[in-house]
Amino acid sequence: MPNLRFLRGYNDAVVLGLTRSGAVTRVELAERSGLTPQAVSKIVNRMIADGLLVESGTRNVGVGKPRTLLRLVADRGLALGAQVERDELRVVLADLAGDVVDRAVAPLPRGFDPPTFVEALAELVDRMRAPVPADRLLGVGIGFVGPLDHRTGVVHDATGLIGWHDVPLRALAERRLGLPVVVDKDTNTAVVAESWRRGEQLRDAVLVLVGTGLGVGLLLDGQVYRGARTNAGEFGHTTIQLDGPPCVCGRTGCVEAVHNLAAARGDLAGATAVVGLAVADLVQLLDVDHVVLAGRAVLSEPEAYTAAVRARMPVDDWLPVDVGITPLGDDVVAAGAAMLVLSEFYGRPR
Repeated sequence: MPNLRFLRGYNDAVVLGLTRSGAVTRVELAERSGLTPQAVSKIVNRMIADGLLVESGTRNVGVGKPRTLLRLVADRGLALGAQVERDELRVVLADLAGDVVDRAVAPLPRGFDPPTFVEALAELVDRMRAPVPADRLLGVGIGFVGPLDHRTGVVHDATGLIGWHDVPLRALAERRLGLPVVVDKDTNTAVVAESWRRGEQLRDAVLVLVGTGLGVGLLLDGQVYRGARTNAGEFGHTTIQLDGPPCVCGRTGCVEAVHNLAAARGDLAGATAVVGLAVADLVQLLDVDHVVLAGRAVLSEPEAYTAAVRARMPVDDWLPVDVGITPLGDDVVAAGAAMLVLSEFYGRPR
């Protein structure tokens, strides 16, 4: 009965997601999820038996018996996530609540090749997983530079890196680490992090990542949109200036190239204006109502980037767009990679 198995997985994920923001009662879970009290009771009892939820105190609601509170056992499931910049590797340990509980950072040599990267990853992963109970560590997620194929874990000609042509990164990492591995574009894992933590509050959004590269993660109708070949979001390689500077992708006048040139010469106003203008076009194209800004360039000048984007948002009252900075800071890509692993076990079925 595949449909019943899917429904059970989906409903479990809905209930689990509602417990991430704090203690709740069974009645509240039913009201917020739209499930019947009987269905919620079965799901909760199963999750208690699995060690995912515990009863934790009571709440008075007026006349009648106090209601029992349920709390997520966040460390029941843990995952490691890696962010790969062109010059740095960051690995974090995240729990079911979406909280980062440990992190480590190491430099990557200029022009690093696949074997060098896998060994650097193994060094940080081995160090961080040593104190973690083996039955709670579910795997490793990698947020990597695109283009790549999320389904197969193969990196196709990663932009700005040499020697990364059709590299089976997932297979190489699994063989070296002895753990399940998932691979996705860094922008996708970043938007997974926001979606995992904010749940139904975030359904149509773009996460704009401005680091050594520039791209977007797309969340459309509550789902990460990857495109036909998992190559959606190459926002940094769309043309914004016909006679603009050359880009590492081989084209000229790309958003990334124009932004990076302005930033390199210290023109903060010019760099932020490029991002603001490009994001405004994206909002008009997709009709999203949330823009999340992230990446080392943004985090170094958060007010300037936020103001530049807000200044170019639609002015109509019926087209409000919320613009903000990710609360996960430098960890957003790595944390999202870990949450991508967690979602394979505890997320909504695709």
